[in-house]
Amino acid sequence: MPVIADPRAFLENLFSVAVAAADPEKVLAANLPEKPKGRTVVIGAGKGAAQMARAFERLWDAPLSGVVVTRYGYAVACERIEVLEAAHPVPDESGLTASGRLMAAVRDLTADDLVVALICGGGSALLPAPAGDLTLADEIAVNKALLASGAPISAMNAVRKQVSRIKGGRLAELAYPARVVSLVVSDIPGDNPALVASGPTIADETTRADALRLIERYRLDLPDIVMRHIEAGLDEPPLPGDACFARNAVKLVASAAVSLDAAADAARKAGVEAVILSDAIEGEAAEVGRVHAAIAAEVVRRDRPFRKPVVILSGGETTVTIRGKGKGGRNGEFLLSFACATDGLKGLSALAADTDGIDGSEDNAGAFADGTTVARLADKGKDAAEFLARNDSWTAFDALGDLFVPGPTGTNVNDFRAILIQ
Repeated sequence: MPVIADPRAFLENLFSVAVAAADPEKVLAANLPEKPKGRTVVIGAGKGAAQMARAFERLWDAPLSGVVVTRYGYAVACERIEVLEAAHPVPDESGLTASGRLMAAVRDLTADDLVVALICGGGSALLPAPAGDLTLADEIAVNKALLASGAPISAMNAVRKQVSRIKGGRLAELAYPARVVSLVVSDIPGDNPALVASGPTIADETTRADALRLIERYRLDLPDIVMRHIEAGLDEPPLPGDACFARNAVKLVASAAVSLDAAADAARKAGVEAVILSDAIEGEAAEVGRVHAAIAAEVVRRDRPFRKPVVILSGGETTVTIRGKGKGGRNGEFLLSFACATDGLKGLSALAADTDGIDGSEDNAGAFADGTTVARLADKGKDAAEFLARNDSWTAFDALGDLFVPGPTGTNVNDFRAILIQ
């Protein structure tokens, strides 16, 4: 039986392999559109949008212009495409300016022109563009309510697009009659490209009625002016069958499924069997952590449903219903819950991290845990369960020196979870 002498290095390598499988230059090279008779205009949004833009302009041996927006600190230098920065996960004035710049870039185009949309996770918060009489403050209120609700990303986007002038296919509608080719790096469970960054260039089937049902279901406390706007339905986003989308194309260039497969191959080359539970796991992060813990414990104690040594992989996007005032993201929440449920188990190590390099609002992608995490916190006079109850996973893992901080990765294919059992 192979022995992994440094479990953390092993898990960190699997994360790196997963990220490399979604490298922008690699995935874009195989998905370039045909060159147009007219202009090529590049637009983009997301945490990896700048890296995608740089890769695209290196690959595109013809004239182009464009503008993309990414999160503060995520910009890289481009020669022909302007890179803007804005706030994430809560929108700001810079995002409002960036939305205006993207919309201006696609106006007054012709049927001979091509718009290339580089879309990846995080773009929704980076593209505020309040509709009607709504303000940026109103859109921020919607965003905050959604982030705290525990609603899945599909529900969030169904509501977001009803209060926006750019989401839900509106940017492609504005670009008509130019052809729009959307190159999408998916961070969405199930890989529906219309949900990535709230689909600025891709429409989906949800309607105003759907949004109202979801607002009621998740008990969203939205400003009165927002509710009046949605209820009025004066200017709903276009649906997929609209004529403005007839010539457009959508290409999914990277996803969690491809990245997890790459990580599994790397583990097997190291002599450790790998199993992928799913690339589309959703639900409360703490509950998902407990389920993963139950599976891991069964392997540790009874060699089922998988035999040791094994690394258990999964992806997707969990959610956190905010109940406390701590710091941390969904991966930290997952991992702290997992650690509480596997306290004392030997031969077990885990990493949970966001593939974009940031989990929540701090500078870490996630953290490491093992069967000693809870005990090590107790040795410091700290209670892991109390940290979990107040959504304070960052503080817990920071106290142990167990945060995982790779920095911005330049891509985003959602959460990466790896549990090594020896």
